Amino acid sequence: MDFGFTLKPDHPIERIVALTRLAEASGFTYGWLFDSHVLWREPYPLLTLMAQATDAMRLGTCVTNPATREPSVTASALAVLDELSGGRMDLGIGRGDSSRRVLGKQPTSMAELEEAIHVIRALVEGRQVEYRGTLLALPWTPGHRLPVWVAGYGPVALRLTGRVGDGAMLQIGDPELIRWFVSQVRASALESGRERDAVRVMAAAPAHVGDLAECRDRVRWFPALVGNHVVDLVNRYRGDDLPAGLTTYVRTRTGYDYLHHAEVGSSNAEFVTDEIVDRFCLVGPVEAHVAKLRELVAAGVDQFNVYLMNGDEERMLEIYGREVIPALRDVTAASA
Repeated sequence: MDFGFTLKPDHPIERIVALTRLAEASGFTYGWLFDSHVLWREPYPLLTLMAQATDAMRLGTCVTNPATREPSVTASALAVLDELSGGRMDLGIGRGDSSRRVLGKQPTSMAELEEAIHVIRALVEGRQVEYRGTLLALPWTPGHRLPVWVAGYGPVALRLTGRVGDGAMLQIGDPELIRWFVSQVRASALESGRERDAVRVMAAAPAHVGDLAECRDRVRWFPALVGNHVVDLVNRYRGDDLPAGLTTYVRTRTGYDYLHHAEVGSSNAEFVTDEIVDRFCLVGPVEAHVAKLRELVAAGVDQFNVYLMNGDEERMLEIYGREVIPALRDVTAASA
């Protein structure tokens, strides 16, 4: 099992670099940044510094979108970062949530997302591509392969992921829901003529080690964040198109303030129960984390991406590096 971490880029720049160094030294092999350029710092200069501070860690956005950043601009930035890092960049991309809504705009369409994936991947990898009637190429790109991780929970997003993605970004730590998502992605891969296990699976969620009650309060913001996507899905699909374990908890949700997005103690999370926190996040003692990670592996997860934004970030990296990652180092995702 691989381990990654995601930072919300609101720390001082020096601390972001220091956390990245500590993560690599602790055994984390992926480093990700949220991309919401109004709420937090611009991620691409920070990814540059993270690349310079690491030797082997793969780096990317968790997640960008095709609208706040035009696809050829994203491709150019990633190609330069590949040149700088020796080919260590990944693309995490979705329709856009906070970065779009804070501008008063809606997420993009799935068709725009798929088009952007095709264009960005081709340009970074050194291929000519037609984009809306114009042939484009980056003649200077080193041409490194660009793994693309697609974020989304809905049936259309999961089918798209199985059709074109290298990885599925699933923002949730619930093994039963992960199992359902993985089944959709694998079915789509087969229908598209790909291998059933062609798409790697990431579970991304907060993890906090310590007293259970305190841990729950530290991460309660996360199911509220997930709720934004769930409400979109509930408005778009029939009830039987989605697992009840994903949708029922948002019935008492009253709204969401993006100025307190992904924030510990935010009032956005007032409707989130302890039961939902325990399902969606990893909390409690080390043994509970290891046990749940084994369940996630059995559900098909290849990478666990720690949302590292709950305080005590250095301590969490050190605990995971010392006690959690070694326990999962040789465990591989289930293919069933």
